[in-house]
Amino acid sequence: MLTEQQRAQLDWEKTDGLMPVVVQHAVSGEVLMLGYMNQDALDTTLKSKKVTFFSRTKQRLWTKGESSGHFLNVVSVTPDCDHDTLLVLVKPVGPTCHLGTSSCFGDASHQWLFLYQLEQLLAERKNADPESSYTAKLYASGTKRIAQKVGEEGVETALAATVNDREELTNEASDLMYHLMVLLQDQDLDLTAVIDNLRKRHK
Repeated sequence: MLTEQQRAQLDWEKTDGLMPVVVQHAVSGEVLMLGYMNQDALDTTLKSKKVTFFSRTKQRLWTKGESSGHFLNVVSVTPDCDHDTLLVLVKPVGPTCHLGTSSCFGDASHQWLFLYQLEQLLAERKNADPESSYTAKLYASGTKRIAQKVGEEGVETALAATVNDREELTNEASDLMYHLMVLLQDQDLDLTAVIDNLRKRHK
C-alpha cells in the first residue's frame, strides 16, 4: 500500500489537484479503467479499501460500485516515477464498465488475460453437472484420472517436440496446459500459486 513517504511526494500541484489513476486487475493484469482522485478521494480509498474517485461531472467523491455493487477492492496503490499518476491494483466485484464488460477498454486486452479467464471458467465447472461439459465430467472422474491425463498429455507434448512437429506440439501443449489447470483447480490451487513459487525460486 502507499507509504507515508510516497504520499508526501505526490505532486498535486502539477496535476491541479486531480491525479490520474490507472486501475488494473491484481491477478489478470487487465487494465480496467481510468479515473481521477483528489486528496480526499485518495484518503477515502486508502481507508475504505474501495476505489473512490472525484467525479468531474458530479463534482463530488464517487466510490466505484456505490450504486451497482460492483466495487473495486484495493490491493495496492503505487505512484509512478514522477509522482503525478497512481496505479491501483484491485480485485473487482463484477464487471467494471457500466456496459457490463470487465474493462472500460472493451476487447483491448493482453492475450495472457485468456489464461485467467479460462481458469475462472474451470473453477465455475468444478461442481457442474458431469453431463454439461467435458470439464465437468473430468472433475467427476476424480483426481487420479485428472492426474493421469496430465501425464498422458505431457508425454505426447514431449514426443511432438522430438519429431519437430510444431503444429502437433502446439496442440499437445494446449492440451497439457488445459489439463494441468484442471488438476490445479481440483487441488484448490491456481496459477497465482505457481507464479508466486516461480518468483521465489527466481530470487
